[in-house]
Parts: sequence; structure tokens; C-alpha cells
Amino acid sequence: MKKGLAFLLMGVMALAVVGCGKKAGSSQQEKTQAVITLGAYTVPKEAYQKEILPLFAKKWKALSGTEVSFRESYLASGAQSRAILSGFEADVAALSVPEDVARLEKNGLIQPGWNGAPRRGIVTRSVVVIVTRPGNPKGIKGWKDLTRADVEVLYPSPKTSGGAMWIVDAIYGAGLKMAEQETGKADPAYARKFLKDVQRRVKVMDKSGRASVTTFENGVGDVLLTYENEALLRQMEKKDFPFIVPDATMLIENPAAIVDKNVDRHSNREVVKAFLDFLWTPEAQRAYARYGFRPVDPEVEKEFASKFVVPSQLFDFNYFGGEEALSKLLYGEKGVWTQVLEELSHEE
Repeated sequence: MKKGLAFLLMGVMALAVVGCGKKAGSSQQEKTQAVITLGAYTVPKEAYQKEILPLFAKKWKALSGTEVSFRESYLASGAQSRAILSGFEADVAALSVPEDVARLEKNGLIQPGWNGAPRRGIVTRSVVVIVTRPGNPKGIKGWKDLTRADVEVLYPSPKTSGGAMWIVDAIYGAGLKMAEQETGKADPAYARKFLKDVQRRVKVMDKSGRASVTTFENGVGDVLLTYENEALLRQMEKKDFPFIVPDATMLIENPAAIVDKNVDRHSNREVVKAFLDFLWTPEAQRAYARYGFRPVDPEVEKEFASKFVVPSQLFDFNYFGGEEALSKLLYGEKGVWTQVLEELSHEE
């Protein structure tokens, strides 16, 4: 109960900080005909606030003749999912991993079918990349360099961050790919050892992907494992933020869904559905792409082809037998990452 209240308070605090800024009962709020509450993970905050939300508000005004405002909350994906589960009344959950949306479905907040074909509920893609210090003073070339004794690694905690789960997936999958190249077989024992060797070099695990980037920018660590879009955003801001796209890396797919239970309570399904559908339009997909996310619209993907490297050994959940199988393999009570973390705790 205490944990649930804590996550609820986190959502409320985030809402207060980044919300629409209109007090209930104010003249401006009274003029607004619709309100959408967005519960998102931290990484796409700039894309939503600077482009996507204003674009939709303008489009909705032209379509309906009425205004729409947004209440926004940005937390680490797992924390956001649990905050919604604990009572934060988001109309739309835009999270990092499908599992965080599936949690809401399993608990009756989202109706089945949110991840149906052809969209599968996925609004953006990315890949896991290796960020180095300017000039790459440690001479990082790829995954194996992350096991060196002179290299300190940063990435967030999979216990709270969806981004971190993608990163651990990428490390383990890269281990399987390296085993294939060296022995001709995707050896789980090889991948487990590789994951443990990288984890041994991890200096800090923050609560979210965005917090991990901030820690790195503050001078901690030699290498940051993160989303490609986080690195591209820093470059967009004219920062010296070099990164490597490994040949073997994980395809990240980020979902969004209507939180049906809250929408039914708020009686705003028409505008919320229109907003969710808008996320797949070329207009919104281009906005995502400008902020470093790989678009899911094929035509927009072609427009931005020069911006995104296609890794030669890119893999996704199917490489591991599906998302559920991978989650159990790595993060269950006897999962590989769980065991690795426990083993390393005894080495300290």
C-alpha cells in the first residue's frame, strides 16, 4: 500500500510540475473544451512539448472548433506504469516498453486489442547505442571494450526504467551474436558471462534513462548506454555527444495506448482517440524523427533514411522467442540479470 501511494504521489508531483499550468476554475480553463492527461516516459518529453502536443491542439481546433489542453506527467517508464496502476488518471500511456502497457491491460485499465495489427501499438522506434566522451579518449570501438578494467559504464536500473531493460536486452543479445560469430552457436553461457562482465563495470544505475544521461553529462563514467534518440537530441542541442551504433544491437519499440478505464471516467474518448491516432500521422512521425526517434511510418522512414544507420545485426524480441520469454529469461526471480546482480553484490 505504501509503495502504491508513493508512486501515486510521484505522478501527482510530476503532473504539478509539467502540467498545463491552468488552475481549475480559471477563466482560461473554462474556455478549454477538452483536456487530455498524458502519462509518458521521460525520454520523449521534448518531442511532445515542443512539437506534437501543439501540433495536435492546432489540428483539433481546426477540426472541432474547440480547444484542447494537456496535463502532462513524465516519469521512468516502469514508475509511470505503476503510478497509473496506483490511481494516476492518465488518458494516454506513452511508455518505453510494451510490458509496461501490458501491465495496465492485465489489471483491467486498458482493454485488449491496443497492440493489434497493423500498428501493434508502437509509435516510435530506436536502437541502443554506446555514447563516449568527446574525442573518445578510451578508444571505445564496440561492446567488448565495455568489459575493460579501465572503463566505467553508466545505464539506468531495469527495476524502474524501461530504457534500462532495452539496454540489458541489447547487451545479452550482443553476447549471443558474438558467440555466433566466434563459435557458430548463440551460446547462452557466453552471453551470460558477457552481461556479467559489462555489469561489473557499471558505476551508477539511475532511476530513468534521462537521469542516467544527466549523470553522464555531469562527468561520471566513460561510457553511457542509452537510446539513440537521447544522443541525437544532445547533438541537436549543439552538444559534443559522440556515439557508436553497434553492429549488433536491440531494436527498441515504444508503445502508446488509451487507458480505457480513465477515459470512460473522464468522458473524453473522442478527443483522446483522435490524439492517439494523430501519433501515427506523417506530421507527428516527422516530429518524432526530428527529435531522434526512428519513425514507424514507412514513407517518413524513407525521408529520414540518411539520419539513421541500419545496424547489420539488428535484433528484436523475436530473436529471444518473444517479449514475455525474454522478460522471464532476464528479469524473473531466477533470471539471468537478476542472478548476475546478486552474484556481483557478493563480490563487493
